[in-house]
Amino acid sequence: MINIIYKLARFAKEKKKSKKKAVKEEEKESNDDPKAPEQEEERPPIDVKALLSGMADEMESRTMLLQGNVDEEKAGEIISGFLALADLKPPKQDLKKGEMPYDPITMYISTYGGSADEMFAIFDIMEHCKKSCHIETVGLGKVMSAGTLLLAAGTKGKRKITKNCRVMLHQVSAGTFGPLFNMTTEIDAIQSLQEQYINAMVSCTNLSKRKLKSLLNERVNVYLTAEEAVEYGLADEII
Repeated sequence: MINIIYKLARFAKEKKKSKKKAVKEEEKESNDDPKAPEQEEERPPIDVKALLSGMADEMESRTMLLQGNVDEEKAGEIISGFLALADLKPPKQDLKKGEMPYDPITMYISTYGGSADEMFAIFDIMEHCKKSCHIETVGLGKVMSAGTLLLAAGTKGKRKITKNCRVMLHQVSAGTFGPLFNMTTEIDAIQSLQEQYINAMVSCTNLSKRKLKSLLNERVNVYLTAEEAVEYGLADEII
């Protein structure tokens, strides 16, 4: 995955250099010809789809690592990987019955959690990619907060967890301040996000909405053993 970031950065630098060179040439021409009209610099958008398609051909591994805080940078890295491996790369031809167009993707997860918005961004792209390939999730070390939904979001039957992994889930947390009207609006949005999280967890696990709400209301942080994670359907087997 780190190669994706390096190549995106290198691509952007090369575009910047070529743009500067073009600007200098235009300035030189305009200086030679004082009557030449001034033209605004055009900035063509970067074709990210073409860039990721090209990188997909170079990527040998179908393994990704979600480690550390779930933030914009990490979410962008993971989403780019999924798009390159299971959406933009040419699919297999002459598929057998039950065969998926793409080979499985394995995502190792070790995180204390992070942004709920970025969690849902990754969750949605996983749901999209599961239509064309299996996603194997492997929880190790710690899988907490936003990480629990992403572990459970793998293809059922292909979600694994190491025997000493710590799993934790809790309610959506946020803070707000300012005028009373704004605070009320923010609280409504947080409650809506909490309901969205519960619905997503219920769709991926063995937990009923009633059981999950009971767990979340019982304690601030709900810690689970690997065995409990399998029992509740966040994972399928312990490795």
